[in-house]
Amino acid sequence: MRLSGKVALITGAGPMGAAIARRFAEEGAALVLTDISGSRLNATAEALMNKTRVVAHRADVTVRDEALAVAEAGLTAFGHVDILCNLVGGVRDATLYQPVLTMSEKRWDDTFAINLKASLHLIQRLAPDMLERGSGKILNVSSVNYAGEAGSGDYGAAKAAVASLTRSLAIELAPAVNVNCLVPGLIETRAVEKLDEALKDTYRTRSLLKRLGRPEDIANAALFLCSSEADYITGHLLPVSGGMIASL
Repeated sequence: MRLSGKVALITGAGPMGAAIARRFAEEGAALVLTDISGSRLNATAEALMNKTRVVAHRADVTVRDEALAVAEAGLTAFGHVDILCNLVGGVRDATLYQPVLTMSEKRWDDTFAINLKASLHLIQRLAPDMLERGSGKILNVSSVNYAGEAGSGDYGAAKAAVASLTRSLAIELAPAVNVNCLVPGLIETRAVEKLDEALKDTYRTRSLLKRLGRPEDIANAALFLCSSEADYITGHLLPVSGGMIASL
């Protein structure tokens, strides 16, 4: 099993987080899971407790004290964290797409916070331990929208920052810690289910594979980058987008 003996902390227990947690458990990892929704977190944790050891700690990881409490729960239970998967992100607004010219300052600030602050808090707490032990994996999640998308200026800019942060961290934490980033296209999640069908069709058309991504597509890519098979890969942005290539 590719993650036997490893401990993985995964933020976000929605479809992508649950798929990654399930895939990691199948490969032998113990799990530290967190989500802002207690019911979503509990459902994911309970589904995996018969497969591996799971610590579930509800938190808003954009809040530093709450993020650090998640890390401490994992360290108390397992003694170390080998893998950090920063999945928390998105847009905290009922209106997913909004032009920059009419966007409120609060939305702009909230989007950057949810896509970057949780990662900052947990990396600052866990990366020093990884450096001391001489190994570790950090996986961030950007989006094809980081290259720019109409109506998504805040989200695209925040995800471009995630991509840049990945590269900076890969340089700073080398050679002990591998830091990589997934760049998903549109993935079938609850949020995507609410989108207009015409918009979803646009993403299907842009994909060479003519479909939306599935959480399992993300989970398989995450497993590769967080396993020893990717030990010689760091600072890399891996598109999981059906052939859509994002570039600035």
